[in-house]
Amino acid sequence: MNKICKNGFIPAKDVRYAGTFSNVRKIAFTLAEVLVTLAIIGVVSAMTVPTLMQNHQRKTYVTQLHKVYNELSQALIQYQNDKNAVNLFEAGLNRTTDSNYNFIKSYFKITADCGDDFTPCMAESYKKLDGTIIKSLSTVTGGSHKCVTVASGASICVYKGIGNILIQIAADINGQKGPNIAGRDLFIMYVYNNGVIDDLVTKCNNDNTNCGVWDGTASSPTSEQREEMFEIACKEGSTKVNYHGCFGKILNDNWEMTY
Repeated sequence: MNKICKNGFIPAKDVRYAGTFSNVRKIAFTLAEVLVTLAIIGVVSAMTVPTLMQNHQRKTYVTQLHKVYNELSQALIQYQNDKNAVNLFEAGLNRTTDSNYNFIKSYFKITADCGDDFTPCMAESYKKLDGTIIKSLSTVTGGSHKCVTVASGASICVYKGIGNILIQIAADINGQKGPNIAGRDLFIMYVYNNGVIDDLVTKCNNDNTNCGVWDGTASSPTSEQREEMFEIACKEGSTKVNYHGCFGKILNDNWEMTY
């Protein structure tokens, strides 16, 4: 028992015992409050995490595409310099599949050479953004092709050129890995005689049909033409052949995958 003085105060040496008798209210969350909080966090996560993951994946695709683009740009510059030529045609890119193939083999580190075959360098099948199955990787770019996989992990198929385009390139930026969708990991790029790497310039018939007609006289597409090609070739599923226009859209949007 604590000793109590006559005046009612506890002696100083026993003050440590005073708290024993105090009514201190302890604050805590109830189980219901905790469950409600967890439920709210779960709902917010379910709404935001998929979007964050999609945005991250888009950035990854663009980073890989940019790497292929930079490697190709540097190789073209080196090739022209090595040949002491004023343009790529004079250097030896004469629009044939063989000349394009020899260029790639000489200026890239090749880890797999598939030659005339698409696989195992490329995936066995590809789709467009809306799920339409692409008819063939060969018909869109004129048939004859040569395919390789390079050290970065990207697979490249080169095709003959036409008009001001010296090389047509189908690039799967991550090889056989998924999702194998044009506009995600599969892109068509075109090397023009002036060294520009861009998308295709096409034109429509007079009745605004068959908008995949090649305009071989153009030097490179305008921003407006890139947007048009994105809408009628990359985005839409009206044709199972054409899937250009995706690369041009990314160029237009300053290397961002906004679609």
